[in-house]
Amino acid sequence: MVKDAARKDHHPGADGTTPHVRLVRRGKWVDWRKHIWLFVGLGLFAIVYLCPAFSDAVDPEGKSFVLTHQAKAALGLFLLAATWWVFEVIPIGVTSIMIGVVQVLFLIRPAKVAFGDFMDPSVWFIIGSITFGIVFSKTGLTKRMAYRMLVKVGERTSMIYLGCFLVTAGLTLIMAHTAVAATIYPLLMAIHSLYSDDQRPTKFGKGLFIGMAFVAGAGSIVTLLGAARGAVAIGFFNDIVGREITFFELSYYMLPVGGTMVILLWVLCMVLFKPEERTIPGLRERARMLHQRLGPMNRKEIATLVIVLSAIGVMSLRSFVPALAENLDKSAVILVATILFFIFKILTVQDLESIPWNIVLLFGGAMSIGFCLWETGAATWLAVKWLVLFQNAPGFVFVMGTALFVLVMTNLIMNVAAIAISLPVALVIAPYLGVAPEVVLFSSLVVAGMPFLLLVGAAPNAIAYESRQFTSGTFLLAGIPASILLMFVLAVFVLWIWPLMGMPVTVP
Repeated sequence: MVKDAARKDHHPGADGTTPHVRLVRRGKWVDWRKHIWLFVGLGLFAIVYLCPAFSDAVDPEGKSFVLTHQAKAALGLFLLAATWWVFEVIPIGVTSIMIGVVQVLFLIRPAKVAFGDFMDPSVWFIIGSITFGIVFSKTGLTKRMAYRMLVKVGERTSMIYLGCFLVTAGLTLIMAHTAVAATIYPLLMAIHSLYSDDQRPTKFGKGLFIGMAFVAGAGSIVTLLGAARGAVAIGFFNDIVGREITFFELSYYMLPVGGTMVILLWVLCMVLFKPEERTIPGLRERARMLHQRLGPMNRKEIATLVIVLSAIGVMSLRSFVPALAENLDKSAVILVATILFFIFKILTVQDLESIPWNIVLLFGGAMSIGFCLWETGAATWLAVKWLVLFQNAPGFVFVMGTALFVLVMTNLIMNVAAIAISLPVALVIAPYLGVAPEVVLFSSLVVAGMPFLLLVGAAPNAIAYESRQFTSGTFLLAGIPASILLMFVLAVFVLWIWPLMGMPVTVP
């Protein structure tokens, strides 16, 4: 055999299903697809960074927003990061590190700020949430939950999908969707192990984990307990409009949307990821037997439940007690629970090694690029440029245009930031078009909770990715029809259902 001979061969992709051509030279695989996308990302950054200054954005009140050199560089950096994240040019955590490095080298933001975002309280909240999942798995609570659920839902894979999705959505009504995803993740791993002994990805595994991420977002919009974005949006609304949205008013309008999306996402997963097997013969009896083998709950399981439920209770109270919301950070609460796991010897120092630091770095990078776009003014410039396009449009078009912008931005940066940059501008424009501020608020909150396109859009997306059942590209391809479905459902609610429920959608 001639060593220098080159040949084309097929090598299975990261998701075990999609082959892509690689060149074999001197006995080594060369993934030219990743090389190409690496340079595409670098090229996008260079084009945006070196191109002439863009025109100012001017809002309806005549205020100008300049896109500075640093802001333009921030836009280029995001295009670079998004390309590398989607096509997994390098490990997603390493791409996140690159985000901080580029900010420093190109003088976009100081090093202390760019890298400081990696230790933002939201990142620590994700670490605490992941610890919840680890402790549930280690103590056996996950298996106990999985076996009991499987006894209830039976042996049909479609019903297993639905059961997992309903449990996920139900938990997001009382706790943050990040913590829910981290808690449900090991349960899904246990269920998938009963479906297939093979470690390779399956369609059932893809639907199980991608569906969990999607449904966690759909459920999180229903109450203020599911995520922080609701409280932030209501605060902006109160400041600008002068009317307070109550906890129960939000749930009244959002529950039908969230419930509809959960069911439709289940149907979508059955279409996109129809399980290889319709049933798992003998699963119910096997699950019943395995559950009986676990016996009664032990001391560590009980202690875990007490600690977790106490943390959830305190974090839930923050939505009802303003003093707690102002003075008690949710990241501190969840980290206290994490510390208690070690004090009571439920976890050991070796368990820290099982934390998926690649995912933690991913969200550190997401926070860094999000704050970069925000602090340089790039995000605000984008919001004004987009929203003023609709300042003379019909009211319905304006509402859907605003929602589309929030949907795109919430996949790119933190959903709280997406709300913060778009809602104030939209609420200023709305009265000129005869649009009621309530419909702008609720439609924005709907799409902000469901970033179905990129892993960085929400923590449940990244937690699901840790299963290795799918690639970021697979997630994107599934997210496109899911996002289209979301916009269609929102349009139906804006046009017909919300008005029937009493929501004001127009103003005199």
